[in-house]
Amino acid sequence: MSVVLLTAIGVGGATMIGAVFGFVFKKATHAFNDIVLSFAAGVMLAAAVFGLIEPSLSYGGKLPLAVTVLGLFCGALCLSLLDKLVPHLHKFAGVDDENHPESSKKLSKVLLFVIAIAIHNFPEGIAAGVGFGTGDTASAITIAGGIALQNIPEGMVIIAPMLAGGISRPRTLVIALLTGAIEVFGTLIGYFAVSISDAILPFALAFAGGTMLYVISDEMIPETHAHGSERGATYALLVGFSFMLALDWILG
Repeated sequence: MSVVLLTAIGVGGATMIGAVFGFVFKKATHAFNDIVLSFAAGVMLAAAVFGLIEPSLSYGGKLPLAVTVLGLFCGALCLSLLDKLVPHLHKFAGVDDENHPESSKKLSKVLLFVIAIAIHNFPEGIAAGVGFGTGDTASAITIAGGIALQNIPEGMVIIAPMLAGGISRPRTLVIALLTGAIEVFGTLIGYFAVSISDAILPFALAFAGGTMLYVISDEMIPETHAHGSERGATYALLVGFSFMLALDWILG
């Protein structure tokens, strides 16, 4: 349990580390942000495949493929529904043209931003916690490490929009802390959910994998290909994937 708790704090704390970098590198170029975010996308992709989806197939019982595919789509659909209900990070930054319900516009910018980040941080936290359900601590830590690496550039890119929106530096730090805390909570929820019942483990693993794949495809890759750095972003993703592949092979 102590390992899970430390992992949860590490995953959530990575957002704060990224936020600190965001204050230091407020004028970082789009190309730099895209490379870093693409590397994180590659890390998350490998973590989702090797740490969540493959184990889901292994623990799937009599219908492993059906359980895994169902879990993947349920995870993706869950985030898709949340994205439709609440504006997310890029909407706040002014570079997202998606249409969202009119009622969401009544929320304050701060609350809107916190909810937006929580859409992604909470299920990512669940993914980190669910990984411990397999009993393979090394693999679980690898998954959590991949998510934490993704949180660092995310923490970096959330700072500038908030400061530009007139939010004070202390409040910006508090909001960044809250987004990390949400992920800690999600990690603990995921861990306890699979600890209560082994029967839900295959579905939970696939569900977590589906949420990660959704974030990579719907958010991270489009963002990193929107500013003219597509080639560098593509290779950065491959480097991130290869890094996690090597780490999984060494630990395995």
